Amino acid sequence: CCQPFLNELLLDNIHVFISDRALTIGQRKLTMQRVVVALAALLVGVTSLWAHPGHAPVKARTGTSQSAQPSLGTLVVVRGDQVQFRREDETLVTRNLSDLTPADRIWVEQRSDAIRRANQALAQDDLSNLLAQNRPTRTTEAAKAPEMAKAFEAFVKTKAIQTRWDDRFFYVESNGMPDHPLMIGITAWQQQVPLPQPYTGENAWQIPLHPVPAKKPMSAKGAFLRGAIALAANGIPIFNPLNNRGDDAFLFGELDEYGGHCGRADDYHYHIAPVHLEKQVGPGLPIAYALDGYPIYGYTEPDGTVVTGLDEFNGHADKAGNYHYHASKKYPYLNGGFHGEVTERDGQVDPQPRAEPLREAGQPLRNAKITDFKQTKPGSYQLTYQFNGKKGTIDYTLNKDGSAKFDYVATTGKKESETVTPRRRGPGGGGPGRGGPGGDDGRPPPRPGEDRPPRPGEDRPPRNDRDPPPRRGDETSAQSPAEATPWDTKLPKLTVTSSALDANGFLGVEYTCDGANASPSVTWAGAPAGTKCFAVNVWHTPGPGDLKSYWVVYNIPANVTSLEKNTQGVGTVGLNDKRRAAYDPMCSKGPGVKTYHITVLALSAEPKLKPDEANRANLLAAIKETTLAVGTLDFKYERKKNALLPIIGGAITLLLIAVGLVFGRSRPRAGWPRRRLERVGDAGTRG
Repeated sequence: CCQPFLNELLLDNIHVFISDRALTIGQRKLTMQRVVVALAALLVGVTSLWAHPGHAPVKARTGTSQSAQPSLGTLVVVRGDQVQFRREDETLVTRNLSDLTPADRIWVEQRSDAIRRANQALAQDDLSNLLAQNRPTRTTEAAKAPEMAKAFEAFVKTKAIQTRWDDRFFYVESNGMPDHPLMIGITAWQQQVPLPQPYTGENAWQIPLHPVPAKKPMSAKGAFLRGAIALAANGIPIFNPLNNRGDDAFLFGELDEYGGHCGRADDYHYHIAPVHLEKQVGPGLPIAYALDGYPIYGYTEPDGTVVTGLDEFNGHADKAGNYHYHASKKYPYLNGGFHGEVTERDGQVDPQPRAEPLREAGQPLRNAKITDFKQTKPGSYQLTYQFNGKKGTIDYTLNKDGSAKFDYVATTGKKESETVTPRRRGPGGGGPGRGGPGGDDGRPPPRPGEDRPPRPGEDRPPRNDRDPPPRRGDETSAQSPAEATPWDTKLPKLTVTSSALDANGFLGVEYTCDGANASPSVTWAGAPAGTKCFAVNVWHTPGPGDLKSYWVVYNIPANVTSLEKNTQGVGTVGLNDKRRAAYDPMCSKGPGVKTYHITVLALSAEPKLKPDEANRANLLAAIKETTLAVGTLDFKYERKKNALLPIIGGAITLLLIAVGLVFGRSRPRAGWPRRRLERVGDAGTRG
């Protein structure tokens, strides 16, 4: 009775194993195991057809048939009305059941019934055992689950995420929407709202199950500024604590109460360690995993003891030699790089999922604060913000076809509605997609003609990648130093001047790459009482969301009120964007006048910075609580073209024309190979 089932199981598994090339290594191993089990069961089943209890030869009664035949021997098998016996000389004889005596017929029927019942019971046992070996149960799956699965189990139970794994990776599927309040408290908002993301299937997050220590560990300072560097236990990606400008997103007010915000694709993600998840994942378990495969724990060790001896990446190994990272209340907040092997491509870890944007990326709405975010009904949300003391809202509803309807109410009271549909991007690269989540720099700027018109009201700039032109008499609409220095609007002002500028506010050429590369002179006044030292920074914003730092000087003594041209030995020189402890002169590559800034900050204490970490972002983070006053001087710079360049270029052009005419009209002389002429021509072209 087992034979048809065994044959079907064996053939099906062999067919799948041979024909399906898409099977992973793990799936092929599992299928092969099933083939082996089926083969073994088939052999056992074939044998059991003859060896099951009741199939052993049964001694028949000695008797005579109605035709007066002698003893028939032992009973072998009964088929319908046919009965087969084995004689003592091992020969087989078949008789009709009707030919036997009534007593022999009754005996044969009784023995046949007993054998049939025994075979049925044994066949059922064999089938149950075979199915149990090939059907995964919850207990079996739990026993095989990798250690990593424990950190995500709490959110699997609530159906917030789904997990799976193979021999190499642990996969996490989610919609990118956590179950805690979102966006509330953000003061540097880019007009994005949380939208579900398709982190499923081939676009799921994947974490190495067997992390490998890197020969050259990679720091996240100035690198991996796009995409995620870790994944939280609730399936929410964690980005670099430094935003795509290299600034501390937490200190700049870009994060909500849980350390997250939305990127340019309306994708929600964290920028600091989500320590609030400790209560849900349970004691002693990681709150996240870095994308190199190593776990991230909270502020304490898994056993509750104090964390000590962290390396530059916020990690260390336990007594058993198991490496892991920790959360911290100061930068880098979580893994400050990768102890394990990762692949970096286009400024992010590769591969990782991609986010699917619905709307054009927004621009910062200056001085706005998000005060509330709630789900009004399933699939519908409302974000409330304040701007200049007035309230604005964004209501949106997600439709089943993937589109979303947005209703905007500006702080001016004007209303606007729109419905947006998915704009699928082709996959980038790297398995699940190299595009990366939208994050802070997750998709290209709009093509010409795709810019969306401004929202109603002056508080909604156009959602494109270019700043709107400043209005006359309205300096708040243009990019100002206050946007990159959040203390400007609250702190006392310093007066900053510089003799390096001319009467029109232009920087002299000697302070640029076209001159002597000299650092400019800076003078300040108006420091408040309690000032212990000063810091100076020269910086520039090439475009929205971008910032360059040319000069950092800190720990300038309180009795110093100026820096002379090419100053030396005053304060400590920090790192410019080229990671050099020096002044980096302006060297504009694009045409037109550019605006730069010199910012001076009065401090109540000296910042403690390591020499290799003393860049602009880390300086601003270190002095957030000790800044007493700040002042910024704007200046202009336009790189002039050398007047001799057109003349030199014209002369070279005439020379090349003359050479071409000479050699074009004459033939090569004997003994002067043609390839020599080609070399002369090449050299002339390069000149």
